[in-house]
Amino acid sequence: MFEALPRDAWRAYRDQDFPTRSWTAEADVIRALAEGPRVHLISRKRYGDFELHFDWCVAEGGNSGVLYRVSEDYEEPWHSGLEMQLLDDPRHPDGMNPTTACGALYDLLPSSLMEPVPPSMFVTACIVVRGTAVEHWLANQLVLSYDLSDPTFRRHVTQSKFKDYPAFGTVPEGHIVLQHHGTGAAFRNLRIRELD
Repeated sequence: MFEALPRDAWRAYRDQDFPTRSWTAEADVIRALAEGPRVHLISRKRYGDFELHFDWCVAEGGNSGVLYRVSEDYEEPWHSGLEMQLLDDPRHPDGMNPTTACGALYDLLPSSLMEPVPPSMFVTACIVVRGTAVEHWLANQLVLSYDLSDPTFRRHVTQSKFKDYPAFGTVPEGHIVLQHHGTGAAFRNLRIRELD
């Protein structure tokens, strides 16, 4: 059974309160305020194996992401957690690089997304994590699947900025993070179910 993730399911990274200067929550839409401080939202609960569904959009030229299996033992969520990149590819520099374009495992593995997602339009997405197997879905299409235990994945990590963070991609149970990257972004219909 899916559990909804409304406003009270979230708080500021490394804080206990909802960061009202950085995010708003009205009805079922949680929105990053571009002009607000760059404070990430983190789920109050931790998850190991899960299926997360949500709708998302970014402003023109916008950049955001959803990180998973995040530990708060580290200064930044990306020091431990893996990120599904959410981006306006044609209008953001990261869209030129397949490993930082929309749907990618940020800076590591490209997605197979064929058409860019229009800015300010909500699109469905899903992240499935079961053991070491991970899937990224956009608009009901599987755009990336990978295995955390695969030697190829580990090699990519050792050749990236993540090599300096030994916890990266190793946390078996962690938080979900909605990234505030200084541009407008919104999430709605956030719901999750834990997998056996």
